[in-house]
Amino acid sequence: MSKIDTKDAKGAKAGSVELDDAMFGIEPNIPVMHQVVTAQLAAKRRGTQSTKTRAEVRGGGAKPWKQKGTGRARAGSSRSPIWVGGGVTHAPKPRDYSQRTPKKMIRLALKSALSDRAASDRVLVLDWGLDAPSTKGAIAALAANGVEGRVLAVLRAEDEAIWKSLRNLDHIHICGAGELNAYDVLVSDWVIFTPDTIPTDRPVTRGSNEEAAADPQGEAS
Repeated sequence: MSKIDTKDAKGAKAGSVELDDAMFGIEPNIPVMHQVVTAQLAAKRRGTQSTKTRAEVRGGGAKPWKQKGTGRARAGSSRSPIWVGGGVTHAPKPRDYSQRTPKKMIRLALKSALSDRAASDRVLVLDWGLDAPSTKGAIAALAANGVEGRVLAVLRAEDEAIWKSLRNLDHIHICGAGELNAYDVLVSDWVIFTPDTIPTDRPVTRGSNEEAAADPQGEAS
């Protein structure tokens, strides 16, 4: 276990917490991160693209002109793919782009992403100190701790005041402890946890809300 200082809204040390080396101290596996992120982005695709083949385009039933004697190329239908207004060859159709990714691979990608950010000192444990929604107060807390760029804030459902303080800031993405994933970590310059949302690699007992919040990704790999 490695320790990291907990900061308050003024940038001062407010204590320290332990980071699980299994989550924040491994050697990042770049190929696994690439495969998992690719699968996650693919799953976001709607897959509703659709064009018509020559069999689906309306019209074109009659032969445009006789086979011989006109001096023009032979044509059997005005809906051929080589004609304007014709069908599309190998037309794209609606499809499901999602990929099946093993749970252990998803878990390893998250560990690798968190370890990469921790190695770059881009992981912050922050006590926001917000009892009421205040976007101004949230901005001040980030500035006091030297946080710049795109930020991923990991919160609990109970942190309603913090959610409301951050939701209007374009450069901040908010996710719940159970929604933490490799893609959101990798596209963010900073990952900010609260003392209650730091993930660990402990196995989760079904039905235990406390452990589920601490280990949002399920079983350890």
